Amino acid sequence: MNKSTLIFGIDISKDVFDVYNETFGHKRYSNNARDVTSFLRSLPEDSHCVMEATGCYHYRLAMSLHDKSIKVSVINPLVIKRYIQMKLKRVKTDKSDALMIYNYGCTQSMDYWQPEAKYIEQGRELLSLIQMYLKQSTALKNKLHALESRGTNTGKIVTSIKRQLRCLKKEQQLLETEVERLVKENEPSLFSRLKTIPGIGNKTAILLMLYTGNFKEFSNYKQVSSFLGLAPNERSSGSSIRGRSRISKTGDGLVRNHLFMCSFTACIHNHQCKALFDRIVAKGKSKKLALIAVCNKLIKQAFAIAKSGLDYDPKYAKNKSEKVWKLA
Repeated sequence: MNKSTLIFGIDISKDVFDVYNETFGHKRYSNNARDVTSFLRSLPEDSHCVMEATGCYHYRLAMSLHDKSIKVSVINPLVIKRYIQMKLKRVKTDKSDALMIYNYGCTQSMDYWQPEAKYIEQGRELLSLIQMYLKQSTALKNKLHALESRGTNTGKIVTSIKRQLRCLKKEQQLLETEVERLVKENEPSLFSRLKTIPGIGNKTAILLMLYTGNFKEFSNYKQVSSFLGLAPNERSSGSSIRGRSRISKTGDGLVRNHLFMCSFTACIHNHQCKALFDRIVAKGKSKKLALIAVCNKLIKQAFAIAKSGLDYDPKYAKNKSEKVWKLA
């Protein structure tokens, strides 16, 4: 970052966004297309805007800045929260948050934000909608079970629930087909290569590709494990605190749950995963801990395959010339 670069700290909410810069001071804009355009026009050359990732509310402004070739950084909200706590600030307002984001931008090194590929964003939205339909289906099935337990097997209520369940199932199938089509059209090679790993099927391969951005932003598999919430989290200090090590469970639980289910199949059909599972259990560790280790092994294999461009090789240990596993 050049000394001439002007940092703008931006705190965004649903209806408004607050902007702070030491030279221009504080200003509030409405979070709509008109005020976003007005803000873009007011920015001087060589500006760098820093904001938190606030769900869907930051996306329009970040995308507008990127389209205008204005440097923008989108920071994890937890990072900003910890930064404010470190400064021992007790005031919590939109204006003060914009100021602290500005201070963070002036003192910390940041990467420039780049939008995901359109098909990845669309695929994630489709997966989110599928999960919403699944939750609705579960709620309706529970209601139907409650009615049947009371002896109510017919009537308009039961008919309506069954009709809605059929509709939701049909929509889920259509959306799943669309997600698979998007992935096959844009990354057919990686999709087919990930499926060569014993234990990883269509759904898990799609989830890994969409939620990790095809592993492009990661330099090693440990970063992927941490991103998906499968990295061990140790809590110990001195002689008094000896907490049990647990996985962090940060990131998206959907991918984590699918990987855990895949670990059961991998322990049977994936020789490397089976050897890892047996070795951990033989040491007296719990089977659940061993299965989590298998999940990380699957991530390691998927990362290596994504970076190498090669298919899964079950005899990799016997072939030292292969470079696919050296990446992991």
